[in-house]
Amino acid sequence: METFQWFACYLTTGKHMQIYSAVGTVLLLLALTAPAALAFGFAGAAAARSAVAPLRWIGNTYIAVVRGVPDIAFFLFFVIALDQALEYVRHRVKCPDWEQAVWQGNDFVVCQAAKLPLGNAAQWVHDTYAFAVAAFTFAIVFGAFAANVLFGAMRAVPRGQLETAEAYGMSQRQTFWRVLVPQMWVYALPGLSNLWMVLIKATPLLFLLGIQDIVYWARELGGAAQPRFTDYPHPDWRQWYFLALLVFYLCFTKVSEIVLDRIMARLTFGQATAAGEAQRKAAT
Repeated sequence: METFQWFACYLTTGKHMQIYSAVGTVLLLLALTAPAALAFGFAGAAAARSAVAPLRWIGNTYIAVVRGVPDIAFFLFFVIALDQALEYVRHRVKCPDWEQAVWQGNDFVVCQAAKLPLGNAAQWVHDTYAFAVAAFTFAIVFGAFAANVLFGAMRAVPRGQLETAEAYGMSQRQTFWRVLVPQMWVYALPGLSNLWMVLIKATPLLFLLGIQDIVYWARELGGAAQPRFTDYPHPDWRQWYFLALLVFYLCFTKVSEIVLDRIMARLTFGQATAAGEAQRKAAT
């Protein structure tokens, strides 16, 4: 009974509340990043198949460059580059009389008024800014992969259906929105499902961006705690904390599989496509 009470008190300390709130941070990241990445992906895929050459070049370049750079390298580079770009623009606007060079060797120096966030801003402002930049970076990276999936799905829609729509007098825009886009999701969902799983597994990268996520707190709370520093001393328990993270991610991915299977069944219902027919045969 004493052991149970000890663990009940230990698992409800203020620091443990941080790891519980970090779970919410991960879920919020996924909730924001998934639709944003899908929007970037759809825009990139539409641009890549555009008849307008500059748009087509932009779409193909976006897909090729982001997909060709290792995720970790892109995360670390893009976050720094985006932060410095925003501060540089603010520096040019707010400090036009600045005479020193902005880039001084390896240092990037701007006036205090151009800092993002400002040095005297509350801690929650710094945390929110870091999280927003991280979420935007996730959306850019996974948007490129989504663009590649959607581009392939658009090409998989039978050309005969598009020609039939054009023969009935539909414009190119009407054919795109009323025929191509509704049909392509059946072909795109398997790839998007895999991408969603990869996105879930990529959330620990928040730790590399300086955000106190569940990986950070698992390492901090699992480390050995000395009696003189805490009322709840314990040896190195990191293996148990990371085992809990393993269970969390496995359960989350399993729930995701169930939801995605139901979405696929709903999308293929009544779809007169080769992918829809294959799905119906597999279900029976």
